[in-house]
Amino acid sequence: MSRACAAADRGPGRRCDGAAPVVALVGAPNVGKSTLFNALTGARGRVGNWPGTTVHVARGTWRPDSGTEIELLDLPGTRSLVPRSPDEALTRSLLLDPDGTDRPDLVVVTADAANLAGSLCLIAEVLGTGVPCAVALTMTDVAGARGTEIDAGALAALLGVPVVPVLPRRRRGLAELGDAVSRALADDGTRPQDPVETPAHAPDGDDDGEAGIARAEARYAWAHRVLPQVRTRKDAFRPTLSDRVDRVLTSGRFGGPLFLAVMWLVFTATTTVAKPLQDGLAALFDGPVTGGGAGALDAVHAPAWLSGLVVDGLVAGVGQLLSFVPLMVVMFVLMAVLEDSGYMARAAFVVDRLMRRLGLPGRAFLPVIVGFGCNVPALSAVRVLADRRQRMLVGMIIPYVSCSARLTVYVLLASTFFGNAAGTVVFAMYVLSVLLVIGVGMLLRHTLFRELRGEALVLELPPYRLPAVRVVGAQTWQRLVAFLRTTGGVVVAAVTAVWLCSAVPLGAAPGTGFGAAPVEHSVLAAASRTAAPALAPAGFGDWHTAAALGTGFVAKEAVVSTLAQTYGADDAGRQRELSAELHATFGRASGGHPLPAVLAFLVFVLAYTPCMTTIAAQWQEIGRRMTLLATGLQLTVAWLLAVAVFQIGSLWW
Repeated sequence: MSRACAAADRGPGRRCDGAAPVVALVGAPNVGKSTLFNALTGARGRVGNWPGTTVHVARGTWRPDSGTEIELLDLPGTRSLVPRSPDEALTRSLLLDPDGTDRPDLVVVTADAANLAGSLCLIAEVLGTGVPCAVALTMTDVAGARGTEIDAGALAALLGVPVVPVLPRRRRGLAELGDAVSRALADDGTRPQDPVETPAHAPDGDDDGEAGIARAEARYAWAHRVLPQVRTRKDAFRPTLSDRVDRVLTSGRFGGPLFLAVMWLVFTATTTVAKPLQDGLAALFDGPVTGGGAGALDAVHAPAWLSGLVVDGLVAGVGQLLSFVPLMVVMFVLMAVLEDSGYMARAAFVVDRLMRRLGLPGRAFLPVIVGFGCNVPALSAVRVLADRRQRMLVGMIIPYVSCSARLTVYVLLASTFFGNAAGTVVFAMYVLSVLLVIGVGMLLRHTLFRELRGEALVLELPPYRLPAVRVVGAQTWQRLVAFLRTTGGVVVAAVTAVWLCSAVPLGAAPGTGFGAAPVEHSVLAAASRTAAPALAPAGFGDWHTAAALGTGFVAKEAVVSTLAQTYGADDAGRQRELSAELHATFGRASGGHPLPAVLAFLVFVLAYTPCMTTIAAQWQEIGRRMTLLATGLQLTVAWLLAVAVFQIGSLWW
């Protein structure tokens, strides 16, 4: 958005620097705002942080049939301009910017025709900012199914701004909305005014205490005076199919089990569908890409260390990052389907009671569920929470959610040591993950976050709909791009650093140099031998396992690759030796109790810091001090649990 001039210097419908006018979509969650954005921009929007904040804002180009090209912003969902989260604070600051340099040229408020009273209060607040405004009336089909009609013309006359009914999914009303916005941008007439008379004891700018309550009550009363003038009920209210389905899906008896079943299906589909695709990408990078890169470097007679850095460091780092893409795509598609269908709002309602015991609202479940796919986007999802301390608490417990990256470690060791019982061991790790989330959450709730209180869940339940392919595709693409931008540099840099540590010789035989020394004579091995004694009480105090856990700080997939590399089992012909080496290592380090030592190792992998990208995401979301505290807590919990598992287990095994 242009910052070159103040609002007073702009010409009608055009920024004074000649840039395209900026139109912002504002509305409550679940009223179709983002669906409208995707329909207007052709699902070509891009998502990024607003300058100077960590708040994500979608931007796109809108080309109405009449009028000039428009830069369209999809601002975070808000029910009021009285902010309760960073997302809502951004919307307020843009509309109330005293200099006008960041203000949009026009605001389109999305209003729910089926629940117009709540939308009218937000419309009144936006009108009070003085920013030119139009209203997009959504959910008219839902209102009609309930026997209700909204007179858009009468509402426009009362508000003094254009009101256009739209059905974005069916692309109805989009041309009419474009015409209305183009006319409003070209109109240099008077600015809109707040239609609600502010109580004398509620001064402007005071949104807290009795003054804020008085202002809210005045807007609520105004909305209910306006509603009968624009709404017509054809007959008595009749429950829709969505209402009848909700009696089951949100009931106390069936809601919880059905929610668990849905989440189990999402998790199972994510891991099973993505795994072949991940394996295919891994094979692509391990085979043609790596071979081609090595061949190209050999052709130009590149030194061995440069070939190792490029092939084993940079190419491996990019390959590791891209191996996440199928997992992210599957997870984002499934989550977008659940959101667009209307089920996620019901899920938040179902789990509200459990979340309130941790001092959290029901919508806190979304980051936790996303964490089973990957902790990084889960940490980004904490922004849906209104209270800053709620975001901190959830941000500290998300790393205990067992992401899919840990699954590779579980499968390798469980199949090596437990045979037919491997599936049970893997399942137990996920059960333990849930228990850790609850246990650590309760611990933090009663220590660092004692002042947190459960709050009522205020939520509009959208109607159930068949997910739109365009909407699901747009949301998946936007989230995938944001994920790659967040994680790309960190993963590549970290993997390269690990390769450098394994390439630096230390105490190697004469004649070996940088990149040519065996890994057991590298800086990586020496550092791992130094750390190994700290792991001895847990039964796996060996430099191979210490090295694997060290590289696991970069990414949990690196645990498996490091074990293979340190044993020299990274060649296809020697893979069968890895099992024997693992048995020997755990048997020797545990003093003859390999099974409890393996379980302790898996518990440690589950509980300690997931990866460097997670730490970076935590740093961004909850701050440096809380991230360092959370990392220390994770290491402490992981070590104590691993020691307890081994010491108790070795009494029987």
